[in-house]
Amino acid sequence: MNTILYVQNLKCGGCANTITKNIAAIDHVSNVSVTVDESSIAFDCDTPETVQLVKDKLKVLGYPEDGTANTLGSKAKSYVSCAIGKMN
Repeated sequence: MNTILYVQNLKCGGCANTITKNIAAIDHVSNVSVTVDESSIAFDCDTPETVQLVKDKLKVLGYPEDGTANTLGSKAKSYVSCAIGKMN
């Protein structure tokens, strides 16, 4: 199933690199595409449980789903994830 999620704190290509690398590493996830301008992540997966795994991973990385709590901790994590993505 094709899924599109909208997230918070997505700022640049570094963020996109980190998100793509980490989401593509989840079993049964393929065709990961990040659109910075829309703060969206599109991917294919096979079950709703996999979608939840992606949402959970995004939150851990500092990119919570749009409409959910965006804490100071999430914002800080996104800066770190961004920096790591720029280095890779």
